[in-house]
Amino acid sequence: MRTAFFISARTGITAEMLGHSLITQFEHISFRRIALPYIDSREKALEAVAQIRQQAEIDGVRPIVFSTLVDEELRGLFKIEEALTFDFFGHFIEPMEQELDTKSSHAAGKAHGVASFDEYKSRIDAVQYSLSHDDGSMAKNLADADVILVGVSRAGKTPACLYLAMQYGIKAANYPLTPEDFVDHALPTPLRPFRNKLFGLTIEPERLSVIRESRKPGSKYATLDACKHEVVAAERLMRQLGIPFLNTTQLSIEELATHILIDAGLKRRIH
Repeated sequence: MRTAFFISARTGITAEMLGHSLITQFEHISFRRIALPYIDSREKALEAVAQIRQQAEIDGVRPIVFSTLVDEELRGLFKIEEALTFDFFGHFIEPMEQELDTKSSHAAGKAHGVASFDEYKSRIDAVQYSLSHDDGSMAKNLADADVILVGVSRAGKTPACLYLAMQYGIKAANYPLTPEDFVDHALPTPLRPFRNKLFGLTIEPERLSVIRESRKPGSKYATLDACKHEVVAAERLMRQLGIPFLNTTQLSIEELATHILIDAGLKRRIH
């Protein structure tokens, strides 16, 4: 077990995203992940450094530190022998300053701040839309959707919709395909006018059974036979109707949302 720290003067989202991308390349090593956001003063930085040193002593090996700190003094405090520190600001911003022959703003939180009112509003509108159109809960206003995700229950539709809304400003609705739909060999009535907006998600039955079992233990809904039947029927229906679909089993939420964005030809509203 190794420990990874994510250090930031703001939310830490960027540090976690970049650090996670690196450590997941080492599948045979387990990592204890510790996020330390809002390290925006010398006092907080020294407390974080003390925590890192203490963890190094407990683990008997150096923690790995991923930092997106901008302030030069605070960045310098994390250059310690007891840890391997990746200073993303130093690695990327400084070479860019040299290449562009100008200084950056050195402002913390730029990546996730409110860059413009229009983009902020697009994000909020998209999230509200996706929440109100989750799991077929609101069949009206589907014409406003950028994409409508369909698939069996627990195939990953809800998290994909929310990620598309949060990260790209996409208005994504989702609608379940149920055993009743498979009997009729047809789409649910509310979806029929919007065939061109539909994008399907599927999943391996074994994985689906595990997910459903954790939600409804011992139910017929979670049995492998039920999952196999629904997945096969849903894929048959989507092929029959020419609905493109994607297998979510081995995809992270980030990968899934990006595939949908590209494969469905969607245009992101926020950057």
